[in-house]
Amino acid sequence: MYRLNSKDFLNFRATEKMKVNDYLKERGLSSRLIRKSVKDGNIYLNGKLIRKNKKLKINDIISLKFEDEEPNGKVQKRPLDILYEDDDLLVINKEPLMVTHTAKDDSQGTLLNYILGYFEENNIKRKVRFINRLDRDTSGIVLASKNSFAQDKISSEFRDAVEKKYLAICQGIFSEKEGIIDAPIATSEDGIRREVNYVIGKKSMTSYKVFSEYDNMSLVILTLHTGRTHQIRVHLSHLGHPIIGDSLYGEKSDLINRQALHSYSIKLKLPRRDKEIEIFANLPEDFHFFPSLY
Repeated sequence: MYRLNSKDFLNFRATEKMKVNDYLKERGLSSRLIRKSVKDGNIYLNGKLIRKNKKLKINDIISLKFEDEEPNGKVQKRPLDILYEDDDLLVINKEPLMVTHTAKDDSQGTLLNYILGYFEENNIKRKVRFINRLDRDTSGIVLASKNSFAQDKISSEFRDAVEKKYLAICQGIFSEKEGIIDAPIATSEDGIRREVNYVIGKKSMTSYKVFSEYDNMSLVILTLHTGRTHQIRVHLSHLGHPIIGDSLYGEKSDLINRQALHSYSIKLKLPRRDKEIEIFANLPEDFHFFPSLY
């Protein structure tokens, strides 16, 4: 019999008399995860492995075991700015100019590599599963799950039920200090840039509110209502207020060597509990050129 700790097991106490698989599905587990867990022998009833889809009694303990996993990248060590951690989630304040995920041209020195290093130091034998990603030049909140249950649960809610706010320092003074940018976005002909396109674009919506102004620049708080690639950058450029330092949708700047965009806060429900938390990420040092922030 295993010790059903919350790090290695997802545990539920039965409140209804129904089949194990149906109960797990009602608790938010995906059909794919349930099938894989059955196949791999990772479902337990009252601490004992079961192979059949048994009917539950009230107060039975149903447990799904998370298997140990090999790292999904090169393990590297570097201090991380950890904003929140539990058995399911690791929330990081990503520094600017760091790639989030490994790729062909970025197999090391990424946030994934450093999270794997943190996992190794803390005996967490899991792959890194990102729930969201940020551009290399965007700083702020990145969520990584420690198991497939948390990844599935939060990812399914991420677009509609997870509130995401950003801070951007933009060119110029806004005539309207708050509003909603409802402008569809499509991929441009070069395959890299995105653009507002009312014919073939996909629905894209961003709320904004000007927080402060200084020297023909505006600090803007933005809330994403959809999740298109480069959405904030495209929408602000469309308004005529591109982000300072955004060479793709505006122009380079001597004030900062990237776009001045920071994922500032996120509000979400924890995957195992019906508890909402809000997490904030401190501003990066390279935002210092806008003095009212400090």
